[in-house]
Amino acid sequence: MTFDLLHTDINSKARAGVITTDHGVIETPIFMPVGTAATVKGVHQRELKEDINPDIILGNTYHLYLRPKTEILEKAGGLHKFMNWDRNILTDSGGFQVYSLSGRRKIKEEGVKFKSHIDGSYHFFSPENVMEIQRTIGADIIMAFDECTPYPCDYRYAKRSMHMTHRWLDRCISHLEKVPVKYGYDQAFFPIVQGSTFKDLRAESAEYIANAGAVGNAIGGLSVGEPAEEMYEMCEIVTNILPKDKPRYLMGVGTPINILENIALGIDMFDCVMPTRNARNGMLFTSEGFINIKNKKWADDFSPIDPMAITWVDTDYSKAYLRHLFISDEYLAKQIATIHNLGFYMWLVREARKQILAGTFYAWKEKMVKQMATRL
Repeated sequence: MTFDLLHTDINSKARAGVITTDHGVIETPIFMPVGTAATVKGVHQRELKEDINPDIILGNTYHLYLRPKTEILEKAGGLHKFMNWDRNILTDSGGFQVYSLSGRRKIKEEGVKFKSHIDGSYHFFSPENVMEIQRTIGADIIMAFDECTPYPCDYRYAKRSMHMTHRWLDRCISHLEKVPVKYGYDQAFFPIVQGSTFKDLRAESAEYIANAGAVGNAIGGLSVGEPAEEMYEMCEIVTNILPKDKPRYLMGVGTPINILENIALGIDMFDCVMPTRNARNGMLFTSEGFINIKNKKWADDFSPIDPMAITWVDTDYSKAYLRHLFISDEYLAKQIATIHNLGFYMWLVREARKQILAGTFYAWKEKMVKQMATRL
């Protein structure tokens, strides 16, 4: 994997760059639609490629390990072939899912014993076997195994957890050297900065991760309930330390406003379930604000879903029709809303990139943040 930094905004730390892997080019800043279980919910791969058009999507190690299981993926020739996706894929290591299981897992230095949310069976993740699982899944970018701490978090716990994450990182790196790639293309490895919302821990973790010398770096443990301002503060500390010549990935973030503010802080890569999850609940994101399409006010509004027409669904269907589908509990409602929201997120990061290259990002970002905070 290579990363070329093309331009940095004069009024912020926003960056435009290009990541190149064996599966193609990723223009940054980028949003990665979440395809947890080898599918981006509510969207066919053809629609994903032709209508939403992301350079990269995200899969999840925990979910793919449990179902369909790694042996099935290996027989298929890896995740790309299994789901018929010939562009880039990144896999989360499963650390966040282990965090979210709370009452179903036990964390020790060796790794994490957890109970499957599917059938209650017990499993064990260690830095070593998570690297092996990700080799078998075959994503282009794979993540270190870490512990994601909750918010709020006791300082002593956050510090112990951070140091364990660093020791796990060393084990990941050591084991990866012993496990060859399986499908004839390279895999890039990203370590993860932790430290909760404590400034000194975030700085210490960022230094440790920077010194690991990986081709890219990630920031984890945010967007877990902390106020947005604390998230931004932690990201600013970390981006001041992580190397400028490598991509920075903020995991699990977030709202359109979160994304723009973190782009301004020097973040290059994002993922979040919000555009798809909110779509299934009838919330639409637009450049003018957000819409709860289930509200009665849209019942006789025959205007396009979004006059900006980012995707074909925005003009093919009216607000009144989409509301009718939601109220009638039709599957098509969720599909339309999902395509719209993912299309908007892709437009947002690509427009941000254009503005960075044009030298107009900061003023544009300030205007967009105000507009998108509006409830329509």
